[in-house]
Amino acid sequence: MSHHFPNDGDDVRVGGPFHRHKSVHKLLGGGRVADILLWKDRNISAAVLVGGKLIWYLFDVVEYNIIPLLCQIAAIAMLVIFIWSNAAPLLNIAPPRVPEVIISEHAFQKMAQTIHYRLAYTVASLYEIACGKDLKKFLLVIGSLLILSEIGSSYSFTSLLYLGFFCTMTLPALYQRYETEVDHLVARGSEDIKKFYRKIDSNFLNKIPRGPVKTKIN
Repeated sequence: MSHHFPNDGDDVRVGGPFHRHKSVHKLLGGGRVADILLWKDRNISAAVLVGGKLIWYLFDVVEYNIIPLLCQIAAIAMLVIFIWSNAAPLLNIAPPRVPEVIISEHAFQKMAQTIHYRLAYTVASLYEIACGKDLKKFLLVIGSLLILSEIGSSYSFTSLLYLGFFCTMTLPALYQRYETEVDHLVARGSEDIKKFYRKIDSNFLNKIPRGPVKTKIN
């Protein structure tokens, strides 16, 4: 069975259970981060994944503290620069230079605006769901929170962060590679969930007494 491999030019995709109108690359931002998440440069993506795993191992398995780690890294870096700088004239090599990593103010502002928008949208959505206007979404969110609570009590915060990082580094690329199959399975699962909800709704939810709906008078 042939697989669908979307490229950077696939701006539109109609249909599918996710109702996407952009390619996976465009949904992830279409920049350098999207290239890393979709493993367009395998060496960089693998290095990022190994680095994340190493950080998780140090903080969760070895139970290393972040302050001693940062201090030791800084001390080793300064020691290397000291030796390199003093040995450069003797070995006739160039002295070390600190790489200039410049992040524009516009990038910080855009990041802050994105975080603010996502946070405000999430809070507003949770408020609307908590009001009970959509009983299906209310029960779904309550169930999801209870499941997350059980998962959070079974694993450390560092492990959960690493799990989220690992999923971010692997799931987008896997979905892009097996997009057709995943869409088919999600569509079938969505239909099964809808059938199950209809049974619950007809046998249980519809029997819950509710107050009369007030009609607004303009």
